[in-house]
Amino acid sequence: MFDTKKPTVLLLGRWQPWHDGHLELFKRAISKTGQVIIQVRDVKDSSGGVGQDDNPFSFEEIANNIEKKLNLSGYCLNEHYLIQLVPNITNITYGRGVGYKIEQESFESEIESISATKIRKTLREEGKIE
Repeated sequence: MFDTKKPTVLLLGRWQPWHDGHLELFKRAISKTGQVIIQVRDVKDSSGGVGQDDNPFSFEEIANNIEKKLNLSGYCLNEHYLIQLVPNITNITYGRGVGYKIEQESFESEIESISATKIRKTLREEGKIE
């Protein structure tokens, strides 16, 4: 059971769509605390900020895709992670350090080269999305 009192890693993103690079990010995140909150920005058919105007997937589609792919990797919703819909957050600010870190993860080039932009292009070419 997901424990809201336990240290938790937060992943915030558009996830348009969730792909293997995101899965590797999730694996790294869960290794830190054993549980993760995945926040999905509400950006379908709107801008997520500069250069982030291509957002064809709804929260429901994204959440289902995340759950399906994490299940295949042995992770369980409500045990290892939760998925939350959040507003179209474009800025994160904070005052002084109050017990959390903001970290950017780096991966080998094979993972870094995975691109949701390229995935969306392929899905459009295959007629799977508009």
